[in-house]
Amino acid sequence: MDNINRRNFLGAGLILGASTLLGKESSPKIITDTKEFVPPVIAFPEKKPLKVISDRPPLLESPRDIFTQAITPNDQFFVRWHMPDIPTYIDLHEFRLSVQGSVEKPLSLSVDDLKSKFEPVEITSVLQCGGNSRKYYAKTGQATHGVQWGHGAMGCAVWKGARLKDILNMAGVKATARFVGVNGLEKPAVDATPKFFREMEIDEALSGELIVAYEMNGEDLPYLNGFPLRLVIPGHFSDSWVKMLSEITVMDEYRKSFFMDVAYTVPDNDCECVISGSDFEYKRKPIAAMKVKSVIGYPTPNTVIKKGSRVKVTGVAFDQGKGIKEVMISTDGGKSWSATALQKDNGKYAYRQWVYQWEPKAKGEYIIMVRAINRIGNIQPQADEIGWNAGGYQYNAVDYVNVKIV
Repeated sequence: MDNINRRNFLGAGLILGASTLLGKESSPKIITDTKEFVPPVIAFPEKKPLKVISDRPPLLESPRDIFTQAITPNDQFFVRWHMPDIPTYIDLHEFRLSVQGSVEKPLSLSVDDLKSKFEPVEITSVLQCGGNSRKYYAKTGQATHGVQWGHGAMGCAVWKGARLKDILNMAGVKATARFVGVNGLEKPAVDATPKFFREMEIDEALSGELIVAYEMNGEDLPYLNGFPLRLVIPGHFSDSWVKMLSEITVMDEYRKSFFMDVAYTVPDNDCECVISGSDFEYKRKPIAAMKVKSVIGYPTPNTVIKKGSRVKVTGVAFDQGKGIKEVMISTDGGKSWSATALQKDNGKYAYRQWVYQWEPKAKGEYIIMVRAINRIGNIQPQADEIGWNAGGYQYNAVDYVNVKIV
């Protein structure tokens, strides 16, 4: 980027197209084709080579070994867009964030306004796509709609910006206001396609934890991660962390939208899953708070290790903001479990890195498994305990890797 104010970013040959989201769920089907898609690894602008699930629009997955770090570098942070029409040019002299609707004083704010007129705040938080790890549902024999992500549609960063609460207070929220809707600059290919509109209750918007971020890990937001502004909702799936945030609308009434009421939804029951039967016309609710989860960063699958080596097994764990209490590890396929050593606590919404020193004594094949427990007693389930939903959302089963000792 030769000029931060003029980002002619995607115009140089990157073609963007539409993606499809299926709103109606169908019965789980047995997977019969075991051939797995292997994504190409390509370097996009501002990014190191990442797995390219799609370039229409950009879907870039981080490598597993990035989970050996508590903070994900910007150039290896995953990318997830929904709409094909992404601006290729943003001039910060002209860009404005509008605050409108049920407010006393509508606002039109530049990025400089956000930096100069509001107290800057920072929060370290995990950003995770609702469909992260979706492809692992297939290992249970059940099909899911959507992008077949591995574990790499997540990352953790230090976000800096202005509190959404402070912005709304400057605008003066009317007493009748009940919801806040947010929208960004990405647009659908055709008018009939719904906009990527997200909304929340007014109390959540005024909670003080949500921020409009303009920095990520001490730098301006990378273009592919939402430059120049992105909404940050700590503890929630990234689907509501609207990128290239351009509109904040305060509303007296709820406005139904495809992405809130159809696409990013799960069954509205205790397990948030399809229980049984062939009737899939059930009450839905949007996905929101993340579930407790841990992932192994090293060793990666099929690593070959010399007998007698001292192996530093490490990874990350997180939840919706209750905090990680412990992470347990098994090196014998789940027959026995041991405690790992939790590393620095970077905040309740951040990754908690864990480490386990392992000295394999015998040659052979090993299955390393890991599961996290948070401070309110939520435990990562085994794969056969995961409830199915057609969207493949919220997968958080015990992670495992196969390694060979020689």
